[in-house]
Amino acid sequence: MKAIRRFTVRPVLPDPLRPLSDLARNLRWSWHAETRDLFQSVDAEAWAAAGGDPVRLLGSVRPARLAELAGDRRFLRRLTAAADDLDDYLTGDRWYQAQSDGLPAAVAYFSPEFGITAALPQYSGGLGILAGDHLKAASDLGVPLIGVGLLYRHGYFRQTLSRDGWQQEHYPVLDPNELPLTQLDEPDGTPAQVSLALPGGRALRARIWLAQVGRVPLLLLDSDVEENDLGERGVTDRLYGGGSEHRLLQEMLLGIGGVRAVRTYCRLTGHPVPEVFHTNEGHAGFLGLERIAELSADGMDFDSALEAVRGGTVFTTHTPVPAGIDRFDRELVGRHFGPDAELPGIDVQRILALGMETYPGGEPNLFNMAVMGLRLAQRANGVSLLHGQVSRGMFAGLWPGFDAEEVPITSVTNGVHAPTWVAPEVLRLGARQIGAQRAEDALAVGGSERWDSVADIPDQEIWELRRTLREQLVLEVRERLRVSWRQRGAGNAELGWIDGVLDPDVLTIGFARRVPSYKRLTLMLRDRDRLMEMLLHPDHPVQIVVAGKAHPADDGGKRLVQELVRFADDPRVRHRIVFLPDYGMAMAQKLYPGCDIWLNNPLRPLEACGTSGMKAALNGCLNLSVLDGWWDEWFQPDFGWAIPTADGAGTDADRRDDIEAAALYDLLEQRIAPRFYERGRAGLPDRWIAMVRQTLSLLGPKVLAGRMVREYVDRLYAPAAQAHRALTPDTARDLARWKARVRGAWPGVSVDHVETTATTATAELGSTVGLRVRVDLGELSPDDVEVQAVSGRVDAEDRITDAAIVPLKPAGAPDLDGRLLYEGPLSLDRTGPYGYTVRILPTHPLLASGAELGVLAVPSQEVVEGAGMLLR
Repeated sequence: MKAIRRFTVRPVLPDPLRPLSDLARNLRWSWHAETRDLFQSVDAEAWAAAGGDPVRLLGSVRPARLAELAGDRRFLRRLTAAADDLDDYLTGDRWYQAQSDGLPAAVAYFSPEFGITAALPQYSGGLGILAGDHLKAASDLGVPLIGVGLLYRHGYFRQTLSRDGWQQEHYPVLDPNELPLTQLDEPDGTPAQVSLALPGGRALRARIWLAQVGRVPLLLLDSDVEENDLGERGVTDRLYGGGSEHRLLQEMLLGIGGVRAVRTYCRLTGHPVPEVFHTNEGHAGFLGLERIAELSADGMDFDSALEAVRGGTVFTTHTPVPAGIDRFDRELVGRHFGPDAELPGIDVQRILALGMETYPGGEPNLFNMAVMGLRLAQRANGVSLLHGQVSRGMFAGLWPGFDAEEVPITSVTNGVHAPTWVAPEVLRLGARQIGAQRAEDALAVGGSERWDSVADIPDQEIWELRRTLREQLVLEVRERLRVSWRQRGAGNAELGWIDGVLDPDVLTIGFARRVPSYKRLTLMLRDRDRLMEMLLHPDHPVQIVVAGKAHPADDGGKRLVQELVRFADDPRVRHRIVFLPDYGMAMAQKLYPGCDIWLNNPLRPLEACGTSGMKAALNGCLNLSVLDGWWDEWFQPDFGWAIPTADGAGTDADRRDDIEAAALYDLLEQRIAPRFYERGRAGLPDRWIAMVRQTLSLLGPKVLAGRMVREYVDRLYAPAAQAHRALTPDTARDLARWKARVRGAWPGVSVDHVETTATTATAELGSTVGLRVRVDLGELSPDDVEVQAVSGRVDAEDRITDAAIVPLKPAGAPDLDGRLLYEGPLSLDRTGPYGYTVRILPTHPLLASGAELGVLAVPSQEVVEGAGMLLR
């Protein structure tokens, strides 16, 4: 019989055990091994049944067991120690508190998804896991972050397979009362809520749930409240579900409602008000509009408020392809703003202008969330060096006239939260080597360039550790495979073969990703006979563990999953290659440590960063990857292999896949497998162990989320906080007026004449050429602009590469026509074809970049022809 109503019955803990509740409600347990061990000791069977979730565990423990623990002095000592340790973690000074003054009092970090723990399934893939790791690392460092997201009642889908290998989606209902969440309440005990106005006089209301991530509060907005109509209740039903309007409402709730939730939280708790707002991808871009509306309500005009908001906003883009960005029809967006809907005090046309693709190649009727994010943020970044470069090219249309290299989008390469992803066995080895506290600090805070202590670990210990982790993965795979086959309809009598799946002494390759086409799940199947030979090789066999989810609407991705599953179902190879459905955090935490090789073969340069290989590396797994994302930046032959790419313009997609698959097979057959099975004098694979050691000592410190968050603080948060403080209502108004004046006068700015002291087209290295430039500034003054010489080597088409930029100085009064003379030296510091040009840019102390206004003046063709622009 089915229940007609559901309740959550909470246990009443005996007084001595009350600290267990605080430990369970703070998600630090998800990365703190001692706290997890404590909960496991409460009831090992119940802990396993609860999936390692302390809240579910405490809801299922028998009262008699609780009474027994309340009188167990040894357990109570451990409980007191864990509670004291958490208190010290939450209240003591950390890295951030030791930095110089000027850092932001608080940072609000917005993301559509957060992967904190499998017990809080509010993530779909890398974006959410990155956001979760960002919060955890901020907590470890003491950065005063407030996370903001949505609470999806169905989370992301659970994946199973049909008998013929077709992906099937399931959406289990999540009850917030059974999750490690606390409802945010007003002083009178009523739930705290935010509300958005909808067209037609309707409203979208959401309550605020709090997940405590160490020191960091994470606010999650939930529209499933009784005050909403049925349609509005479903706005936060599932992650990345529904049509365009559903998605738009989610993003309005995240951005606009999220700012209101932050204000509510700070009012109720006394938390410092954020000075910096960081939007993780464009989904939360509407947060800038809400902040403009707040300032407008205090009397600021739109343009001044825009400048004030931009100064304190950071935007991170995660996609290397336009198709990955949310875009909405302009009429749909326009209908949800204005006098009859949300933000009635702001002209709808000003809102639309922020997101329209008003540049060559753009779609004039589409509202682009990433474009709005860039226009509302003074600082922006990609998530690896290569992705920063790709992003500058992708969004160059917003800064017309500038070379892509000068587009003001920097990069902060992603990192991963080591305490979450490093296997306990690896942590224990580190603790034995350098002490528990130093090991914890090295992984959480980072800061060193290399981990030299890894050199002191004996080869035998490293190899035994790797075998232990591989063996654990084999057991995990067999258990999950058995569950999967039962879901596919198989009976126990059919599944005896699973006991022989994988071998703890065989080279193990892992591949686990989302399944869009560019990640090429099935590249390994390009030559099935050759793959089969590798799997079954008598001396150098390999085994492969694959996992991944296709988007529910992506039938092409589902076909790729089915293709791989059908190959893995072949009785000839099913003991050597497996597909595990329902890839998520719990699976990943076993998968990364247990693999010897982490495979990544995307179409370059479509992987923005790709952090799974980082998590594997922290466990001593070697990377085998296309030079894309972070691997393009940090690859060294000491700790992995690069798959050659065939990305020339003349290579069609099929041909490219054939070439790159062949290169992958060659690496595995000729270099990787032989090295794994090669034995030295002590019977150990010496050269393999050396690569594991180099991976840990040289790559480990680079891939930490602690390093990433410190970079955000130093390079983005601190400058944004300074800009926020500098942009008072008066200075913001002055800056807005200055920008309007400069833009209006810019058509009258020109470079009229350029000459040098060079008398020939050749010059000697180290010599200096005098440069004289006459410019017309029209209605602007010299204080409004900077005249620059740009020089460097030139290519065959006279494009300057690796440019050096030198400001020129005004010399003398204007001539009779009002033109000004600028002069300066040009140092010829490079041999070969060399060239220069000059340009004029706007300049102001409150600009973050000379490209910020998107305007510049360069010499006309007539001026160029008379200037001797090339020195050869």
